[in-house]
Amino acid sequence: MSQVSLTPLTSPAVASNIDMDDVTHFLLELDALKRINRRSYVTKTTRRENSAEHSWHLAMACWSIAEAFELDVNHERLLKMALVHDLGEIDAGDTFLFANSRSDAHVEERAGIARLQAERGNGIAALSEVWEAQETGSSKESQLLRVVDRLLPFLLNLNTEGKTWVEAQVTRSQVAYALAFIKDSFPPIHDWLTKNIDYATQQGWLVDA
Repeated sequence: MSQVSLTPLTSPAVASNIDMDDVTHFLLELDALKRINRRSYVTKTTRRENSAEHSWHLAMACWSIAEAFELDVNHERLLKMALVHDLGEIDAGDTFLFANSRSDAHVEERAGIARLQAERGNGIAALSEVWEAQETGSSKESQLLRVVDRLLPFLLNLNTEGKTWVEAQVTRSQVAYALAFIKDSFPPIHDWLTKNIDYATQQGWLVDA
C-alpha cells in the first residue's frame, strides 16, 4: 500500500500564535446551535429538527438548486450565508414563522451574532458581515437563500402530514402570504408551492381560511 506524503497545513510561525484552547472554545460555542429546536419535524421520525440540522439542509439545498437551475450566483458566498443564517438563534432561540413576535426576531439574533463575533477563538473575521448580508442584503445569493429557507419547512410539513401546521392551526392564507414574495424571486418554485398549498388544504393539514 503506497503512502501519501503530507505537507503541513500551517507554518510554525502562524501556529505559534494560535491558542487551541481558544479555537476549541469557539467551536463549542457553535455547537450550541444543535440545542435549538425548530417547529418542523424530521421526516420519518417523531422529533423536531434542530437549527444546526436546518442550516446544513439549507446550505445543501441552496447549492443543489443553484446548480440545477444554473443560477449566476457566487457559491462560496451563498454557502457561507446559509451556514451563518441561524447562528443568532443560539442566543435568541428559534421564532416560529407564524408567531406574532416574528418581526422582532432579528433584534436578538443580531445581538447574538455580535457576541459570537467577539467571542475568543473566533477565526471568522467577517462573521457579522456575512450574517448581515444574508439578513438585509438584496444580492442574488441572499434572495435565493430566503426562497429556500421558506421552501424547506414547507417541504417537511408536506411530508409529515402537515404536523406543524396542524398543531399550530396554521391557515392556508397565512402560508400563501408568507410565500408570496417567491412569485417574483423564483416563479418555478412558487408555482410548485401554490399547487401543494392546494393539496395540503384538501388533505385538511391547513385550515381553509
